[in-house]
Amino acid sequence: MRAGNLLRQLDQRLLPPLTRAVARLGDRPTRSGVLTWAAALSAAAVLGTALWAADETPSGDPTVGEVTRVGVTDGDSAPGYLRSAAADLAALSSQSAPGTADGTYALVTLDAYLPPQRLAMVLGDVPVSTVFGRVPLPGRQTEIVKIPALRVPDDVVAGMDQVASRKETEAADYRARAAAVDGDGASERELRARYASGAEVAAAEAAAYRTGCACVYAAVVRAAPVVLRGMAARPDVRAVDPAPEVYRLDRTVFTPPLPEQRDVVRPPADTGPTPESAPAERSEPAPGLPAPLASVGESSEPAPVVTIPLPEPSSPEPTEPPPPSVTTSPDVAIAVEPPTPTSS
Repeated sequence: MRAGNLLRQLDQRLLPPLTRAVARLGDRPTRSGVLTWAAALSAAAVLGTALWAADETPSGDPTVGEVTRVGVTDGDSAPGYLRSAAADLAALSSQSAPGTADGTYALVTLDAYLPPQRLAMVLGDVPVSTVFGRVPLPGRQTEIVKIPALRVPDDVVAGMDQVASRKETEAADYRARAAAVDGDGASERELRARYASGAEVAAAEAAAYRTGCACVYAAVVRAAPVVLRGMAARPDVRAVDPAPEVYRLDRTVFTPPLPEQRDVVRPPADTGPTPESAPAERSEPAPGLPAPLASVGESSEPAPVVTIPLPEPSSPEPTEPPPPSVTTSPDVAIAVEPPTPTSS
């Protein structure tokens, strides 16, 4: 209760009877001592109440504004991350900590891009909240997408369909932008080439997602420590990174490594538009296009819908060309800019 409200109620309850008492005692000169004590006690009560109300701090969530990060960042050693995750999983207490009766959240990274049906076999019946996907087009940066998936594979397939629709719209937008560029100067040719490149990438992503491609490379799960340790030993699982410090997914950012990131975590290479259409001397991004992102995008716990497209075509996150042993497949929550993928 605010101090002002408390003092107002105190006035309404104490002042009327106190005034009457003072009036009665005022007629008796011999009771001056009683009046003094009554006034002093009243003043002390009002002052004490005001101090108590002022010192009362408003209750609230002390974690507001805090963000927990789980996964890798640019420049990290991929083997080092895998060793650290394995050590954390081995040291994870088998007894549930307070507030984790339903299990411990963990970031499961896969050894390769998998299709939705194969993902269901790998994760089994472990509760899943989100999967990460990316279409690994050789030599092209593609968007990292994050798909809410409580039911695997059904929610993953439905999420891919939504992303495919968004990518089809994005490809059409790029084509319209390219057609609207007039002139035949070097900058106009480059701009048209970049729009055409963005349309090509977006169309390829749309086609891949529409067919339920092998594009999923990580998932956020929640299970007991013993179940997580068992999952780490399954085929196709690259690492299980437990996060016992995570209590709220909406305040957590997960950044799993891509399957092709085997040594150092760094942006994938992107060949971009063809050399003849993009002059080599121009290093600045063409006007009207968002600056390309330099790193694999971060992803936080998604809303109950697939990654929402930005008003303008999202920029793709850089992706290294997948190694010969890795089949082309997407990474979670992918956003494609002309040549640079973005994270959801």
